[in-house]
Amino acid sequence: MPEVKSAPGELPLQTLEGTVERFTYQNEENGYTVARLIPKGKNYEVTVVGTLAGVNVGEFVQLKGNWITHSRFGRQFEVRYHQVRLPATIEGIRKYLGSGLVKGIGPVTASGIVDYFGLETLEVIENAPHRLKEVPGIGEKRTRQISQAWVEQKQIKSLMIFLQGYGVSPSLGVKIYKQYGDEAIDVVQKDPYRLAKDIFGVGFKTADKIARQMGLAADSPQRVQAGLLYAIGQLSDEGHCFATQPQLLAATQTLLEVPLPVCQEGIAALLKQGELIQEEEALYLPPFFYAETGAAGKLQRLFHAPQDRLSLFRGVDWQKAFDWIDQHSSIHLTDQQKAAVRMALTEKIGILTGGPGTGKSTITRSIIQLLQARGGRVLLCAPTGRAAKRLSEATGLEAKTIHRLLEYTPSEDTLFKRNESRPLDGDLIIVDEVSMVDILLFNRLLSAVEAGSHLLLVGDVDQLPSVGAGNVLRDLIDSKIIPVTRLQTIFRQAEDSYIIVNAHRINQGQMPLFRQNSNDFFLFPEEDAEKAAAWVLDLAASRIKQRFGYDPQSDIQVLSPMHRGAVGVGELNRQLQAVLNPPAANKAEIQHGSRLFRRGDRVMQIRNDYDRMVFNGDMGRIFSIDLEEQTVLVDFDDHRVSYEFLQLDELIHAYAVSIHKSQGSEYPVVIIPLLTQHYMMLQRNLLYTAVTRARKVVVLVGSRKAIAMAVNNNRISQRNTRLAQRLSSPDRGQLL
Repeated sequence: MPEVKSAPGELPLQTLEGTVERFTYQNEENGYTVARLIPKGKNYEVTVVGTLAGVNVGEFVQLKGNWITHSRFGRQFEVRYHQVRLPATIEGIRKYLGSGLVKGIGPVTASGIVDYFGLETLEVIENAPHRLKEVPGIGEKRTRQISQAWVEQKQIKSLMIFLQGYGVSPSLGVKIYKQYGDEAIDVVQKDPYRLAKDIFGVGFKTADKIARQMGLAADSPQRVQAGLLYAIGQLSDEGHCFATQPQLLAATQTLLEVPLPVCQEGIAALLKQGELIQEEEALYLPPFFYAETGAAGKLQRLFHAPQDRLSLFRGVDWQKAFDWIDQHSSIHLTDQQKAAVRMALTEKIGILTGGPGTGKSTITRSIIQLLQARGGRVLLCAPTGRAAKRLSEATGLEAKTIHRLLEYTPSEDTLFKRNESRPLDGDLIIVDEVSMVDILLFNRLLSAVEAGSHLLLVGDVDQLPSVGAGNVLRDLIDSKIIPVTRLQTIFRQAEDSYIIVNAHRINQGQMPLFRQNSNDFFLFPEEDAEKAAAWVLDLAASRIKQRFGYDPQSDIQVLSPMHRGAVGVGELNRQLQAVLNPPAANKAEIQHGSRLFRRGDRVMQIRNDYDRMVFNGDMGRIFSIDLEEQTVLVDFDDHRVSYEFLQLDELIHAYAVSIHKSQGSEYPVVIIPLLTQHYMMLQRNLLYTAVTRARKVVVLVGSRKAIAMAVNNNRISQRNTRLAQRLSSPDRGQLL
């Protein structure tokens, strides 16, 4: 380590040398680490804190810093600078290799190698890795894997040392290396903003910090253009298909703290490069512009196409048709339901919307019954696996996710095999849970609908809109050019459920009913957040099981409006994991940043991963953790997906999830904490969505005042979209 001097006015820096025993905390955002270290020549541990980029368990380190006394944690060594050396003792080498540093070597394999080679272990791996085959249990394949991983970790360490001055965490350093390989340092030096584009988990602010520390000027075109793209990307993440120019300028000025003319010049440059598209005051990222204009154009063409694969239904005696349904099933349709069936079979495009218990499934089954009686072919799909499974259960036919229906193949040039040149072979395509479908996926689906096919879109327009950009179902209804059947009647069997009754009351701006004779809708009054959290834990872990027999692990889902606080998603997950899936000798676990993942944990994917066919909001359970291969296997409803440890930031715990993330899912039981401290999120459609996620039991924990605040707030967040306008005024904008 070069000579390091204290800054003027600071205490002289002290030196501490020793072996890293273990990490007790690592912050994924900034690399801040708390570790236990055995000082050189001693047999006790001390605590060291600071940014320790590139340091691994078992390594010998020389630290420069100062001893401090923390008010809560006591004496600690606060690290300012560090230098790493390879371990020089048998036990140090054993711990170093078994720490997970080298893929293919876990604690057991590490012990076998060290027992065989002793102090020569690291020399063998470095210079004669072929000798690893001499160790019992290590074959040719494992030898190659260890050799390759050893080279990788050395290169990663060099990258870490380069990045440590820029506040990049170790896990992001590994991702940067995995993305760019030996060119990583060169990429970071030439264009640090590429990191934000290419790597999940590296945001603009991290890339910007690196760029600024490298000396890039605040008003440089490279920085301003990257900031503009980041700002409009953030707006699309909030559901907007476009940003108005004033909206984007304001967001970018706040982000970059640069003058308005500089941002305007940046927009002009991005328009010239084709990275933004302008339509009047609207600025689009190209994928959203082409998806929105493309969807509008395709819908218009479907409407006006002369072909009709269901033309035979135009001359049907509908009274006879409905009499036939009565005779061949227990279904007795109302006049409104009959109109919906007729709409689906005679109109090229139709929308069926309504709340729970209004008969959407009954109508869908009747449509299918009549279609199949005439030899017609129906295709069923939904945005998520769970929604598709429910549609299949309701109809008795196979239902697929939209991606599966479109034969998505990430490894090929044409991602969707079903498209304009190879459309879907269906007389009628029924899409359920359309409120979840964003504009990008909707455009892809329309690309595969043949001109003569009919399209029935089913969903509840009063639920929260899609996680992705757009407001497809509401826009289609607002365009007023697509036939819509809106179901409002609750049927007799549904009237016995307070879940359904109260869902409709909430949607109509009325307080839900809490009756003593209710067996499916409850309120546990509580104003205090800590006490409300204790209620949620008690209900989820034992009380509901004792009363109703539901399994806490598979049947009960906590839905919270907020991420932070005592009853926020983060804290509830931590406490629920401890109660529902406590540590055990037979449960492997891995610490990833601030999260501890354990075999059996309930988890959720938080980004679309098209290669592995798992999507934002998909829920699964950790099936296994392989500490040697450094992989986690997650079971998503019988679809098992493998994650490398460095990819675990794509997963969060899902004992509790946000109401937004619960869209399209249903659970036997939901528990909803609702307090006045959530006032920023208390909206009618949020509470309505949460309540309608439950099939059997809803339990609210919180205050009547908070419930009233939600019920009375019918403000719907407006999204920047133009699909409705494009449909009602086809000459507006470009139709592709």
